[in-house]
This record gives sequence, structure tokens and C-alpha cells, in this order.
Amino acid sequence: MAGALTDLLGEVLVAADGEEVAVSALAARGVSLVGLYFGCSLGGPCAQLGASLAAFYGRFRGEAAAAGGQRLEIVFVSAEQEQQQWQEAVRAMPWLALPFADKHRKLKLWNKYRVSNIPSLIFIDASSGKVVCRNGLLVIRDDPEGLEFPWGPKPFSEVVAGPLLRNNGQTLDSSALEGSHVGVYFSAHWCPPCRSLTRVLVESYRKIKEAGQKFEILFVSADRSEDSFKQYFSEMPWLAVPYADEARRSRLNRLYGIQGIPTLIVLDAKGEVITRQGRVEVLNDVECREFPWHPKPVLELTDSNAVQLNEGPCLVLFVDSEDDGESEAAKQLIQPIAEKIIAKYKAKEEEAPLLFFVAGEDDMTDSLRDYTNLPEAAPLLTILDMSARAKYVMDVEEITPEIVEAFVSDFLADKLKPEPI
Repeated sequence: MAGALTDLLGEVLVAADGEEVAVSALAARGVSLVGLYFGCSLGGPCAQLGASLAAFYGRFRGEAAAAGGQRLEIVFVSAEQEQQQWQEAVRAMPWLALPFADKHRKLKLWNKYRVSNIPSLIFIDASSGKVVCRNGLLVIRDDPEGLEFPWGPKPFSEVVAGPLLRNNGQTLDSSALEGSHVGVYFSAHWCPPCRSLTRVLVESYRKIKEAGQKFEILFVSADRSEDSFKQYFSEMPWLAVPYADEARRSRLNRLYGIQGIPTLIVLDAKGEVITRQGRVEVLNDVECREFPWHPKPVLELTDSNAVQLNEGPCLVLFVDSEDDGESEAAKQLIQPIAEKIIAKYKAKEEEAPLLFFVAGEDDMTDSLRDYTNLPEAAPLLTILDMSARAKYVMDVEEITPEIVEAFVSDFLADKLKPEPI
């Protein structure tokens, strides 16, 4: 256990009293699950979670004392910018914290787990470091007594099991989804981007069905009332989890670690995830020619997928050309490196630490260059880390596969010096 956790968290953590605790000591305490708590001391949501999490953690500590072991440990990964605020936050917490000075490791954790909102709680297996549950906030709400510990992922077919609705009132059993690709659609009427996506998705659904593909969409509502759910669902030609079945809706949110809406998760006929970026795929492929949207190693940067730049470090090769042939050549240049990285991390059951893009010449690319203060050179090889507000730039006359591979390897080995964005 110590090796996996030490790689993630370093050698020591800090307790509320300021004492250092060796990460390797967690094994002796019997810790089998670690919750990474990304948050801060400011703001209502973090304060509310802190109180709920303290009660939740206290129950586990009480059980541990009675049983002579400790199954769960929490580690605070702070968003604080000032050390005094961090110290005050840590003193009020009954669990451990990543040292304030270890800012580089903090950013790596935020990027590794694609944390986009706080507070966020991610449970990882203490022996392997692998994600067990991406949405621990719902665990605290749904299972406050910890009866389902350790909250590991279950098959989609098991989580979704039960009656499903059509907007005409017809009820179907979830077994009707078997053998079809399924889009699990997390959305709500009060969310303007959701309503915009729904209008496009209705047309995509129709085209895919008319083409003879076995495809179904399952609406998982985040509406604030059943009336809002009914109004919104009346616009949808697909299935939905009943609004009253809050437990099943919550379990689906937990299963896929939903942090924001709209989100469209596309599954294959076996219930395995094809892509978590269904929203981007639908907007980029309005004719649905590439359904079921298996992920591409290298994407062309567009207005609709630029949001992914905020999800973690991204390699962007700027070609600054409207010529599709030049963009395609750039994709082919970096694709073997991207495929190698993706395969390496997939074998470890982890997400790749980089996304790969080629950027042509358009207003959006110009805005990105201006925002990140990049040189006007073309071609230009960069890695952009928006959450860390850092960039890495390789400005050479010719970009070769060897240059790209060395650049990526040096970044992953922390050998590159970042420049501020």
C-alpha cells in the first residue's frame, strides 16, 4: 500500500495539531480506503461538507476504535492560497492534510482526478491508488452510516435496474436497454446549456434510430421539482429514470462521478463507457456519422471541445492554417505518441495525463493564443495546464515525432520548467 499512496501523496501528511504523519504508517492502522477531499475553508458549500464529512468520519473512527483498526482516512487537498488560511482550516479538521508547501503535488492531484469543482471528494483504494468512487459527496448523503463501504463501482445494469419511463406514461423495465448503445444523459430544465444540448440531441437521436442503430438515451434528471422534470421530459423522445426514484438517480451520478451538467455518457452494448464526452461529440458530429463516438487520440480544437482544455494538461500543436491537409498531417504526426500514452495508462486502468489537440487558424485559436500569451510562431508545440495557469512551449522550426515524444516524456517526468499563463 505504501508505495502507491506515497507516489500519490508523498512521504508525509500533516495532522490537525501540526504533527507529521508518515504515509507508510496508514497501512499499520488498517486503512483500506482514502478519501481525497478537495476544498477550502471559505464558502458555504465547503463549510457544509466539512460538517457532514466530520460526522461521517467520526462514525468510522468510532467503529475503528471498537474493532481495533481504521478502514478509512481522509486527506485534505487544499485550494488555499495563503498558508495562514490553510493552517486554520487544517486545525479545524479531524483528518490529515497534504502539506501546504507541496504545491506541485497538489496540482498534480487536481489534474490527475480532473477536479473541476470544489468541494469534491474522491475515494481511492489504499493498496493500488485506483479510483473507487468519484463522487464521495453523494456517498455521504446516500449512505451516512457507511453500510455500503467501500462504495466500489457496480455494473451499469445493476445500478439502473428497475422501471423506466417514457413521456407518454408508458413504463418499461431497464432490461429493455440490453443489447443497445446507451447515452446516459444528466441534465435539468433550469440549466440553459442543457436545454440547448437537448434540442440538438433530439435530432441526433432521431437520425441514429432512423439509420437502424440500436441506441437509447436515459435521462437522469437534476431538476428541482417533479413538475419541472415532467415539463422538460415532455420534450424528450427517450427514456428516463422516474423522478421520484432519487436513490437510483443518485447512484447513477455516483457511478459516473458527475460534477456538472449537461453530461452525456455513451455506453456500448455491454454497459462499458465509450466516451464521457458525449456532449462534445454530439455538437461536433451533428450528422452522427461517427456514432457511437469512440474517442480519437488527437482532436482538432473547436469551439465545442475547447472546454476540455480546462480538464487537465493538454498538448496543443498550433499549425495556424485553414488547410485541412496541414491539420491532418499534424494529427498524423502526433497520433502515434498519443496512442502510446493512452494505451500505457489504460493498461493501468487510469486516465491519460494529457489530452492531445491540433489547432488550426480561426478566431477561437487566436483568442487562446492571446489568453495564454503564446508567440505567433507556426508550427508551435505547447502543453497548456489551465488549472495551474502554466504553459510549456517548444518553439522550433520543424516539429518531428522525436521532438514531440521527448517533449511529452520530459513533461511527464517533471523535467520541464513552466511559464506562467
